[in-house]
Amino acid sequence: MQLFLDSADVTMLKDLAATGLVDGVTTNPTLIAKAGRPMLEVIAEICEIVEGPVSAEVAATESQGMLAEGRKLAAVASNVVVKVPLTREGLIATHAFAREGIQTNVTLCFSAPQALLAAKAGATYVSPFIGRLDDYGAVGSELISEIRAIYDNYDFDTEILAASIRNPAHVTAAAIAGADCATIPPPVFKTLFKHPLTELGLQTFLSDWKKTGQSIL
Repeated sequence: MQLFLDSADVTMLKDLAATGLVDGVTTNPTLIAKAGRPMLEVIAEICEIVEGPVSAEVAATESQGMLAEGRKLAAVASNVVVKVPLTREGLIATHAFAREGIQTNVTLCFSAPQALLAAKAGATYVSPFIGRLDDYGAVGSELISEIRAIYDNYDFDTEILAASIRNPAHVTAAAIAGADCATIPPPVFKTLFKHPLTELGLQTFLSDWKKTGQSIL
């Protein structure tokens, strides 16, 4: 499963991209607002940090406006993926983008029928929001399993990008359910490296090694 970072914090992205484990980046209007900088400038800088897909979201709500904004965003760099909402207008724009060879990430997906429509429209990625579904008493990972089954049944090329990841358990559930990718907030990404038994084991090994008085170098 590919791991994306859900952030527009350029400093943070540079730091975590240095691990070699970051496959892409997703942004949204909220994250861009937090960055406090011009959107196109931020997206261009992120595209230089990571070679993989970088999702940049349109602000328009009608298809023609989405198309105009999306074309401008796509022109920023070759790895920009235009992010559109899963609405009727968004899918009209997605279909047009697909014909133009512009990659898309259809976001705010909360049902399998929505995901089916996104795939039929030619979306490159569809983003089911599993954390928000959990907040409403549903099981977000079950939606990923449903989408996976539908896409496999019909050989759709659209990739499932698990979003609204809140914790490491969400990452595990998304991977088990068959998501192609997961977009993860940097604080959650950092927790993936950690386990108390790992830390304890390392302390024990280092302590025992020190007692030997040896040096590898």
